[in-house]
Amino acid sequence: MNHDLEKIPKHVAIIMDGNGRWAKKRMMPRVFGHRKGVETLKEIVIRANELGIKILTVYAFSTENWSRPEDEVNFLLNLPKDFFDSFLPQLNKNNVKVDYIGDANRLPEETQAIMQEGLAQTSKNTGMILNIALNYGSRQEITQAVQLIATKVAQGELMPNAIDEELIDAHLMTHFLGEYSAPDLMIRTSGELRLSNFLLWQLAYSEFYFTDILWPDFKPEQFDEAIIEYSKRKRRFGKV
Repeated sequence: MNHDLEKIPKHVAIIMDGNGRWAKKRMMPRVFGHRKGVETLKEIVIRANELGIKILTVYAFSTENWSRPEDEVNFLLNLPKDFFDSFLPQLNKNNVKVDYIGDANRLPEETQAIMQEGLAQTSKNTGMILNIALNYGSRQEITQAVQLIATKVAQGELMPNAIDEELIDAHLMTHFLGEYSAPDLMIRTSGELRLSNFLLWQLAYSEFYFTDILWPDFKPEQFDEAIIEYSKRKRRFGKV
């Protein structure tokens, strides 16, 4: 793939779907699919960084995932440890900075500590941001933003007519991404055609790319295909 492709998206978001089905097809427990999915994520992080993408947001654990079987939830919440233990040197070598969005308070203390360690160890890096959505739900994020804004109104710090899109953006979890907070491209693997409570506000004008490939089988070549497809599209943002 040509590295100086003009239309490389600045921010790519991925719903990494299909780990359980990948394992089931191989007569293995679902957790094997999640483990393989982590290996896929490592490959895609390196590829996205090579292509000059500035932000890669990945949906690792949703607020709805708590309803899964307890052993699967526990496994998912331990994956950040496996990811950082094995991948931190490569993240630093590739100048990738880690950040995350979501409600950390409900996560086990060990998972919180691991995430904080990953943030601290990569905080000086100036390249691509790997933004991990962990215990994240978009409706909850928007609800929290509304509460924060309403509190300011109630305290007399803000007039209701001062509330605009920029102000709402500034109260969302992605505000630290600045001008790149809205993904240019959203990729979902495994053939499902829905957003599953992921970045609902931020994806308002994003391009969507759906593939039937299950996440553990999604290779850098397939990622390249998604980027090429994106580069052919004309984004109008509601205009003609």
